[in-house]
Amino acid sequence: MARYTGPKTKISRKFGEPILGASKALQKKSYPPGMHGRGRRKKQSEYAVQLAAKQKAKYTYGVLERQFSNTFDKAARMGGVTGENLLKLLESRLDNVIYRLGIAPSRRAARQLVLHHHIIVNGDVVNIPSFSVKPGDIVAVREKSKSLEVITASLSAKGGKKFAWFEWDSNSMTGKYINYPQREEIPENIQEQLIVELYSK
Repeated sequence: MARYTGPKTKISRKFGEPILGASKALQKKSYPPGMHGRGRRKKQSEYAVQLAAKQKAKYTYGVLERQFSNTFDKAARMGGVTGENLLKLLESRLDNVIYRLGIAPSRRAARQLVLHHHIIVNGDVVNIPSFSVKPGDIVAVREKSKSLEVITASLSAKGGKKFAWFEWDSNSMTGKYINYPQREEIPENIQEQLIVELYSK
């Protein structure tokens, strides 16, 4: 499936956050891209604000329009708060789980690891980044892939950063998805209610 392959810094400058990874350019140019980026911008409409919230979530999790829309529809059919359900479903994507466990330094890198058959779920190889991980599932690095530099370097760099909804065994490079995260546990600065309002129009 196609993914956004354009300039990462441009997207980060658009939202004012390093949502596609840290960038020195973002620090030097903290204003939006484009010839009018430094100037005073007119007040955005309600629709524009809601659309920006959706676009930010899509770029953050690396999801295209149709897949994002399908995920929202699924979240709306679940019990509870639709916006929170949406984030829980996005957080449960296999590529995001790999990123959260620290196996990959970014969601893009995590997607590549999944596509190249380096990841197993419950003992079976899964090469679909959008695969939905459920509570109780065991996610691990394949035995022959444990020495990959991208994996060892990422685990070394993120060794101290863990999330409460996972159990991680560094010796076996295995993680257990304990439960869906609560909204307050998800660190991304996403205004999910604006997304709900957009789809409710």
